[in-house]
Amino acid sequence: VQLQASGGGSVRTGGSLRLSCAASGSTVFYKMGWFRQAPGKQRELVAIEFSDGTTNYADSVKGRFTVSRDNSKSTVDLQMNSLEPEDTAVYYCYVQRAIVMRDYWGRGTQVTVSS
Repeated sequence: VQLQASGGGSVRTGGSLRLSCAASGSTVFYKMGWFRQAPGKQRELVAIEFSDGTTNYADSVKGRFTVSRDNSKSTVDLQMNSLEPEDTAVYYCYVQRAIVMRDYWGRGTQVTVSS
């Protein structure tokens, strides 16, 4: 499985960005979503959507970010609104294959929010 992410960039506080990720192959994924890692910090969960449509968000992004997946296309997007400087990080696309429960990561895309 290979993950190709797009989107990201630089915005001012209060701006919006959309990240998109496409997974190669016709594979069923249990989890699809996004993590992020800020300089000097550990990688953390941003948002995940499970195969049944259940979502899980970091408290810091609830109400501002929305994760959505398209199982027919094996894609997962992250709509980020009301961005804050604290959202500045490298964002990683993440999927977990169903049954075997194997994790896959994208290369990461930079999001920078300036005040």
